[in-house]
Amino acid sequence: MLLQSEGYEVIGEAENGEEAVEAALRLRPDWVLLDVNLPDIDGFEVASRITSEEDSPVVVLTSSRDGSDFGPLVERSGARGFVAKSELSVMALEAVLG
Repeated sequence: MLLQSEGYEVIGEAENGEEAVEAALRLRPDWVLLDVNLPDIDGFEVASRITSEEDSPVVVLTSSRDGSDFGPLVERSGARGFVAKSELSVMALEAVLG
């Protein structure tokens, strides 16, 4: 709702990591906002799978935990960056997306 209220078109949602990978490959979004904590595989692995594909979307990770809790995992995952859920806003996402 946050993204839609700021004019972004949300083209898909997923309930777990496997669905997220499948949806990203099928829908080909420009970017993906991805929770680190998923019920099946973690967001770091999902980001790695998504960004390993040619012409992959940009991935931004999020979590209720602070980004410093994850050390180098964000960078290793292929994600562009991280925004804590407590700081999640269109301005914060656009800063990461560049």
